[in-house]
Amino acid sequence: MSLHTNSATQTALESFDEEWQEWHDAHERHRANPHGFLAVTHLHWLTNEATRLEGAPGTWSADSDVVRVVLEPGESLQQDGVELSSGEPLEFGPIEERGGINLVSGDTVIEVAKRGGEYIVRPRNPQNQLLQEYQGTPAYTPNAAFAVAGTFVPFETPRPTTVGAAVEGIQHVYEAPGEIRFKLAGEELALTAFNGHAPGSLSVLFTDQTSGKTTYAANRSLSVVPAADGSVQLDFNRAVNLPCAYTDLATCPLPPAENRLPVAIEAGEKIPYERQDQK
Repeated sequence: MSLHTNSATQTALESFDEEWQEWHDAHERHRANPHGFLAVTHLHWLTNEATRLEGAPGTWSADSDVVRVVLEPGESLQQDGVELSSGEPLEFGPIEERGGINLVSGDTVIEVAKRGGEYIVRPRNPQNQLLQEYQGTPAYTPNAAFAVAGTFVPFETPRPTTVGAAVEGIQHVYEAPGEIRFKLAGEELALTAFNGHAPGSLSVLFTDQTSGKTTYAANRSLSVVPAADGSVQLDFNRAVNLPCAYTDLATCPLPPAENRLPVAIEAGEKIPYERQDQK
């Protein structure tokens, strides 16, 4: 190998590391948002019985796919900057599965959402201890060997796929449009992919042989965007933890059984400091 080739390779690796660091820093800023999941103080499951909820004003219930809230005099809720009146029942919904709306009470954002067919309320307060004490997430040093080429192979028809959740008693159903096939550590592998948040993107939930040892036991997630010809870049250095890796107040999905990889992916985010006692 020539000196020029060595220099070009070194430059490429440095660029790879720098791009990863920029991405990781941006992801950390997003995670530490004042009203992100680290700010969640409570997880309330609504029933048809009107109940006062810790961390949120009013009396709450859910029935016939509608959430109802009754505010007492002096209590405040805003939606999209508009003050909602007290006294009369406020109604929200129906909300689609995995959807939600945000209401505001003082410094608190109150998430009203549907998970596993049930309605939940999650207050998010910037003074939450988990957020205040957050010190970042440990991650493997970026390694280009874990950025591999793959191919997205669509199923004949998208497959509804039922998976478990971090919270017992509920299940999530996702539409799987296909699988991603790739080779890593000398093995031919495949991952069932779900539709991602952004148009054209895919989300992959997986575990591997590092799970429960150096990486979070339940799941990690990787977002990818296939090209028009189905080619895809799987950069496992950008595998991230889901909210359940940090808090028990999350309802995160678990990977489908076929996404438990038989190789050790020593890349991406590790077990959060907050969960180090659960190794």
